[in-house]
Amino acid sequence: MSTLTRIRAWLILFVAALVISGITAFPLETELRLLAAVVPDETGWIARVRDGLIETNDRHPFILYTADWLAFAHLVIAVAFAGPLRDPVRNVWVVEFAMIACAGIIPLAAICGPIRDIPWGWTLIDISFGVVGIIPLFIVRRLIRGLERERQHAGQP
Repeated sequence: MSTLTRIRAWLILFVAALVISGITAFPLETELRLLAAVVPDETGWIARVRDGLIETNDRHPFILYTADWLAFAHLVIAVAFAGPLRDPVRNVWVVEFAMIACAGIIPLAAICGPIRDIPWGWTLIDISFGVVGIIPLFIVRRLIRGLERERQHAGQP
Protein backbone atom coordinates (compact mmCIF):
# COMPACT_ATOMS: atom_id res chain seq x y z
CA MET A 1 0.00 0.00 0.00
CA SER A 2 1.44 3.37 -1.00
CA THR A 3 2.00 6.15 1.50
CA LEU A 4 -0.64 8.27 -0.23
CA THR A 5 -3.20 5.45 0.04
CA ARG A 6 -2.43 5.00 3.74
CA ILE A 7 -2.82 8.75 4.33
CA ARG A 8 -6.16 8.78 2.56
CA ALA A 9 -7.40 5.72 4.45
CA TRP A 10 -6.61 7.34 7.83
CA LEU A 11 -8.17 10.62 6.71
CA ILE A 12 -11.34 8.88 5.55
CA LEU A 13 -11.57 7.17 8.94
CA PHE A 14 -11.20 10.51 10.71
CA VAL A 15 -13.70 12.26 8.43
CA ALA A 16 -16.20 9.43 8.94
CA ALA A 17 -15.88 9.86 12.71
CA LEU A 18 -16.48 13.62 12.36
CA VAL A 19 -19.54 13.08 10.17
CA ILE A 20 -20.99 10.45 12.50
CA SER A 21 -20.44 12.63 15.56
CA GLY A 22 -22.01 15.55 13.71
CA ILE A 23 -25.05 13.67 12.52
CA THR A 24 -25.68 12.16 15.94
CA ALA A 25 -25.82 15.64 17.50
CA PHE A 26 -29.16 16.31 15.75
CA PRO A 27 -31.47 13.69 17.35
CA LEU A 28 -30.24 14.13 20.93
CA GLU A 29 -33.58 13.57 22.65
CA THR A 30 -34.24 10.32 20.81
CA GLU A 31 -30.68 9.12 21.45
CA LEU A 32 -30.86 9.94 25.16
CA ARG A 33 -34.19 8.15 25.53
CA LEU A 34 -32.64 5.07 23.91
CA LEU A 35 -29.42 5.34 25.93
CA ALA A 36 -31.34 5.64 29.21
CA ALA A 37 -33.39 2.56 28.30
CA VAL A 38 -30.38 0.44 27.34
CA VAL A 39 -27.43 1.45 29.53
CA PRO A 40 -27.37 0.65 33.25
CA ASP A 41 -27.11 3.96 35.09
CA GLU A 42 -26.29 3.51 38.77
CA THR A 43 -25.53 7.20 39.26
CA GLY A 44 -28.68 8.42 37.52
CA TRP A 45 -26.64 10.77 35.34
CA ILE A 46 -28.02 9.56 32.00
CA ALA A 47 -31.60 9.86 33.27
CA ARG A 48 -30.85 13.33 34.62
CA VAL A 49 -29.44 14.47 31.29
CA ARG A 50 -32.34 12.86 29.40
CA ASP A 51 -34.92 14.51 31.62
CA GLY A 52 -33.16 17.88 31.44
CA LEU A 53 -32.99 17.71 27.67
CA ILE A 54 -36.65 16.69 27.34
CA GLU A 55 -37.75 19.46 29.69
CA THR A 56 -35.60 22.01 27.89
CA ASN A 57 -36.86 20.90 24.49
CA ASP A 58 -40.48 21.04 25.68
CA ARG A 59 -40.20 24.49 27.27
CA HIS A 60 -37.37 26.13 25.35
CA PRO A 61 -36.72 24.26 22.08
CA PHE A 62 -34.55 27.08 20.74
CA ILE A 63 -31.84 26.11 23.25
CA LEU A 64 -31.24 22.89 21.30
CA TYR A 65 -30.35 25.04 18.31
CA THR A 66 -26.89 25.11 19.91
CA ALA A 67 -26.63 21.36 19.32
CA ASP A 68 -27.62 21.91 15.69
CA TRP A 69 -24.73 24.33 15.34
CA LEU A 70 -22.42 21.82 17.02
CA ALA A 71 -23.50 19.20 14.49
CA PHE A 72 -23.02 21.64 11.63
CA ALA A 73 -19.52 22.52 12.87
CA HIS A 74 -18.51 18.85 12.82
CA LEU A 75 -19.75 18.53 9.25
CA VAL A 76 -17.97 21.71 8.13
CA ILE A 77 -14.71 20.56 9.71
CA ALA A 78 -15.10 17.24 7.89
CA VAL A 79 -15.37 19.13 4.58
CA ALA A 80 -12.06 20.86 5.32
CA PHE A 81 -10.36 17.48 4.94
CA ALA A 82 -11.09 17.50 1.20
CA GLY A 83 -7.83 19.45 0.83
CA PRO A 84 -5.59 16.88 2.52
CA LEU A 85 -7.39 14.07 0.70
CA ARG A 86 -6.49 15.74 -2.63
CA ASP A 87 -3.00 16.95 -1.76
CA PRO A 88 -1.85 15.99 1.73
CA VAL A 89 1.56 17.67 1.53
CA ARG A 90 0.17 21.04 0.49
CA ASN A 91 -2.71 20.81 3.00
CA VAL A 92 -0.91 19.34 6.01
CA TRP A 93 -1.97 22.48 7.88
CA VAL A 94 -5.55 21.12 8.05
CA VAL A 95 -4.27 18.04 9.88
CA GLU A 96 -2.20 20.21 12.21
CA PHE A 97 -5.21 22.45 12.84
CA ALA A 98 -7.26 19.37 13.77
CA MET A 99 -4.48 18.22 16.09
CA ILE A 100 -4.61 21.58 17.86
CA ALA A 101 -8.40 21.26 18.12
CA CYS A 102 -8.07 17.78 19.63
CA ALA A 103 -5.53 19.05 22.16
CA GLY A 104 -7.90 21.91 23.00
CA ILE A 105 -10.61 19.48 24.02
CA ILE A 106 -8.61 18.55 27.11
CA PRO A 107 -8.51 21.95 28.85
CA LEU A 108 -12.02 22.78 27.63
CA ALA A 109 -13.50 19.66 29.22
CA ALA A 110 -11.30 19.91 32.33
CA ILE A 111 -12.35 23.52 32.94
CA CYS A 112 -15.93 23.64 31.69
CA GLY A 113 -16.96 20.17 32.90
CA PRO A 114 -16.77 21.10 36.60
CA ILE A 115 -18.25 24.55 35.92
CA ARG A 116 -21.27 22.88 34.27
CA ASP A 117 -21.54 20.26 37.03
CA ILE A 118 -20.51 17.37 34.78
CA PRO A 119 -19.39 14.29 36.75
CA TRP A 120 -15.65 13.66 36.53
CA GLY A 121 -16.11 10.30 34.78
CA TRP A 122 -18.11 11.95 32.01
CA THR A 123 -15.51 14.71 31.75
CA LEU A 124 -12.90 12.01 31.22
CA ILE A 125 -15.02 10.56 28.42
CA ASP A 126 -15.11 14.00 26.79
CA ILE A 127 -11.33 14.33 27.20
CA SER A 128 -10.91 10.91 25.57
CA PHE A 129 -12.36 12.28 22.31
CA GLY A 130 -9.39 14.61 22.03
CA VAL A 131 -6.89 11.94 23.04
CA VAL A 132 -8.33 9.30 20.70
CA GLY A 133 -8.88 11.80 17.88
CA ILE A 134 -5.30 13.00 17.85
CA ILE A 135 -3.87 9.49 17.36
CA PRO A 136 -4.87 9.05 13.70
CA LEU A 137 -3.90 12.66 13.07
CA PHE A 138 -0.38 12.07 14.43
CA ILE A 139 -0.11 9.02 12.19
CA VAL A 140 -1.35 11.00 9.18
CA ARG A 141 1.00 13.91 9.87
CA ARG A 142 3.96 11.53 10.12
CA LEU A 143 2.93 9.83 6.86
CA ILE A 144 2.51 13.21 5.13
CA ARG A 145 5.99 14.31 6.18
CA GLY A 146 7.32 10.98 4.85
CA LEU A 147 5.47 11.51 1.56
CA GLU A 148 6.94 15.00 1.36
CA ARG A 149 10.46 13.58 1.77
CA GLU A 150 9.72 10.89 -0.86
CA ARG A 151 8.58 13.55 -3.33
CA GLN A 152 11.60 15.76 -2.65
CA HIS A 153 13.92 12.78 -3.13
CA ALA A 154 12.20 11.95 -6.42
CA GLY A 155 12.34 15.60 -7.51
CA GLN A 156 8.55 16.02 -7.50
CA PRO A 157 6.75 19.08 -6.14
